[in-house]
Amino acid sequence: MKIALAQINPTVGDFSGNAKKIVEYAARAQYEGADVVVFPELAVCGYPPADLLEKDSFIARAERTVDEIAGWTAESGRPAILLGTVMKTAASVGKRVRNVAVLLRDGRVSFTQQKMLLPFYDVFDEQRYFEPAAEQTLTSLGGQPLAITICEDAWNDKGFWARPMYQVDPVETLMGEWGAQEEGLAGRQRIILNISASPYWQGKSQVRQKMLSALAVRHGAYVAMVNQVGGNDGLVFDGASLVIGPKGNVAVWGASFAEDLLVFDTDTDAQVGSGAASGPVLDEVEEVWKALVLGTRDYVQKCGFSKVMVGLSGGIDSALVAAIAVEALGAENVLGVGMPSEYSSLGSIGDARALAKNLGVRFELLPIHDVFAQYQSVLRPLFEGTPFGLAEENLQARIRGALLMALSNKFGSLVLTTGNKSEMSTGYCTLYGDMVGGLAVIGDVMKTKVYALSRYVNRKREVIPWATIEKPPSAELRPEQQDTDSLPPYEVLDPILEAYVERYCSAEQIADEQDVDVALVRSVLQLVERSEYKRQQAAPVLKVTKKSFGTGRRFPIAVKVQV
Repeated sequence: MKIALAQINPTVGDFSGNAKKIVEYAARAQYEGADVVVFPELAVCGYPPADLLEKDSFIARAERTVDEIAGWTAESGRPAILLGTVMKTAASVGKRVRNVAVLLRDGRVSFTQQKMLLPFYDVFDEQRYFEPAAEQTLTSLGGQPLAITICEDAWNDKGFWARPMYQVDPVETLMGEWGAQEEGLAGRQRIILNISASPYWQGKSQVRQKMLSALAVRHGAYVAMVNQVGGNDGLVFDGASLVIGPKGNVAVWGASFAEDLLVFDTDTDAQVGSGAASGPVLDEVEEVWKALVLGTRDYVQKCGFSKVMVGLSGGIDSALVAAIAVEALGAENVLGVGMPSEYSSLGSIGDARALAKNLGVRFELLPIHDVFAQYQSVLRPLFEGTPFGLAEENLQARIRGALLMALSNKFGSLVLTTGNKSEMSTGYCTLYGDMVGGLAVIGDVMKTKVYALSRYVNRKREVIPWATIEKPPSAELRPEQQDTDSLPPYEVLDPILEAYVERYCSAEQIADEQDVDVALVRSVLQLVERSEYKRQQAAPVLKVTKKSFGTGRRFPIAVKVQV
């Protein structure tokens, strides 16, 4: 059987655009001689649709779109299409919608497989919307039996996971059905098709491959998994679709962070046509870079914007965000705005200018000295007798935020925030100041990774001035300020934050694991706990780790936590 994996980038709610893309890829697969072309989970409506699933009109539009796509398969010689969509449930109790894979051929829906395992952890909320399948069954195409699964349904192999998430393993059940029919299926290959919308985090493609390889070996089957690619809100989908042979070898591996079409012939055990098949051979820094670029591009464009702006301070965070924006959208669509105060060094202003020149972006300088002085004048009757402190520092950040949002309103550009995960974790950021904007591009990137990514940007030529990378980090909101005045050095801080924020380790565990003073660890954890109110008002964060701030990390704001 010739199986085409159509790794596409759908947009949530864009039924006509998604359908057009599906038909285009199906036509390409037909040219390659495919018997079936397989599309990702919920490819018709886009993933994740969230509370759009509560709208009857949304479900009705999805069902009409499936019928339209099915019509394409009516013409002789066209391949069958397997894709993900939503459908109403027939039952009078339970959830109103199903997450399904539908097999389209001869102009109609010939088979429907309902998703059984509905994830309800991290960023997943599927139990909120979908009715789980009570049972699943094999189907066949051209006499070839097929085991069709949807994303999580293939993620509960009891032989691979030390602690499976669910009691039932749908693949095991489907292969058990195969075994019951073994005598009548002599000479037929075991083929498991998995349609996925599996969000990216660093290293996930390798975990996914190992898990699916174990599945293939356990059941002596070909496993073909097609994964969505692209960004939707804070989630990035990496693609990296693949076909794995019965011995666990990766036969075909799709591109990472790009659309792709792969065609594989199980009879010859070989790839057909000209798919990329490069596979996720990226190192960890390049992988995160590509995820951030793709996530930024799709967030901006799918939200209806074409241009962005970045406040350029001369620091490394804003420099990296600007570099990502240029890679994602083109230099002509990025505006850099420098807003120096009396505490900004000449070196930082020069670094911001040099960065803008290296990137080829327009750069405007809006000094805030006079505005800051006016604010201080207005506040003087109330501030008199108090020392210069956090209020005055944050006031400068808020003036900058107001200027950026004024430019955004006037010219229709989306503001990209420049705070990193280390700052968001500890609250070393200003509400309505440097947190102002529509997307937190590096909000899931620790400061030490910011440096690694910046060096990656400079791998071929100096883009981010080396002076920006090498100088001590500073918010420059008071004379001679450095980040280490308020925080431990980032090489000490970031491992503590990773252990607490991403792995939920205790203070004692972190102190033992990292050989640091437990009092220091507790002081950092207290900063994390006190800053939850800020994070819940932050711009959406592009997720690149297992545990990012946002929908995948849910904590109360008003709480007393012992650290």
